[in-house]
Amino acid sequence: MNLHPVGIIGTGKYVPEKVLTNRDLESMVETSDEWIVTRTGIRERRIASAEEATSDLAYEAAERALADAGVSAEELDLIVVATITPDMFFPSTACLLQEKLGAKQAAAFDLSAACSGFIYGLATVSSMIASGMYGRALVVGAECLSRVTDYTDRNTCILFGDGAGAVVLGRVPEGRGFRSFELGADGAGGELLKICGGGSRLPATAESVAGRRHFIEMAGSEVFKFAVRIMGSAAEEALRKAGMDKSDIDLLVPHQANIRIIQSALNRLDLPEEKCMINLDRYGNVSAASIPIALAEAVEEGRVKEGDRIVMVGFGGGLTWGACTLVW
Repeated sequence: MNLHPVGIIGTGKYVPEKVLTNRDLESMVETSDEWIVTRTGIRERRIASAEEATSDLAYEAAERALADAGVSAEELDLIVVATITPDMFFPSTACLLQEKLGAKQAAAFDLSAACSGFIYGLATVSSMIASGMYGRALVVGAECLSRVTDYTDRNTCILFGDGAGAVVLGRVPEGRGFRSFELGADGAGGELLKICGGGSRLPATAESVAGRRHFIEMAGSEVFKFAVRIMGSAAEEALRKAGMDKSDIDLLVPHQANIRIIQSALNRLDLPEEKCMINLDRYGNVSAASIPIALAEAVEEGRVKEGDRIVMVGFGGGLTWGACTLVW
């Protein structure tokens, strides 16, 4: 089978208007702006309004990505939404987005791999296009993490925010597009980052709600150690598969979870900070939306040029990780 080269032909992002600053959090839990910035690098994050759900954020980002690509919703063959905060169990957020966009010809499904979800989505959809199964597709990372964040838990509530990023995938000229993917999972670490309530194991009850089991629970230090190890190694493996070296990287777009994790990856890859897209100070950790938001901002800021070699890498609950290389 002759595989078609596949790449990103449009990007877009959307973040809600409401800003939750570290100063705001000081009045909610025992913390301080200095403590949060020193340990995470986060200064503020965006919070969806009461009228906004994940599909609404996804729609705004998708519209921008389609406009950037010069592709109409009717031309889409597939829509994939990576999220851990869907509007509801079913129908999928991707189906809700399909209806909002009017993408009547598109198949649609959600993908759950937590903060690695966008990379998992890129790997899945690019392979479908490369095989000739589909022509153009939309991959969205979208989250309303504020709905599952416990604002009485000072260890987690400082981290998360809401937003969406989207890309349009399609065929690109020879020598461009995705060169490699590295995906992985370690289910033994599932207990380290989870939401227990609401599924078939622990359905919603008065007791589960009172016990705050429907919020994010995280073993912070263990997740941090995992992330520091896996971010660099996943990026290196993706480079190896692509036949690239660390010195080939023009831009690193990492998951925006913690500035110390990003700095550790930069050190391992021998990259200066100016070759890395960092925006977690303004948005915090937006799970599956972090990487596509950062990529869209990098494009907006003119930091991505034709022929640039880009590495995207992330990690998340599952535990999962993913990295990819592409030539823009």
